[in-house]
Amino acid sequence: MKKEVLDKLKQDKKFLNYLRENSDYYKLLNRDSNNYDLFIKKMKEKYKLRTIDKVDNIVDSVDLITKIIKMSDE
Repeated sequence: MKKEVLDKLKQDKKFLNYLRENSDYYKLLNRDSNNYDLFIKKMKEKYKLRTIDKVDNIVDSVDLITKIIKMSDE
């Protein structure tokens, strides 16, 4: 594995955890460092770190707060 890719993976524990859980990426990253983007994409999907996931969490939180407020008014 290229040193640059390895350094990028060491930046965050989530990267290393996902790599350990999905060991097939060891082979892919060793063969071609361009697979790093695919690795990051899949990791973000699994750990729900995409922008759409963050927006969904905010919407869910706001919905919960409005339900609590409605219940307290009754």
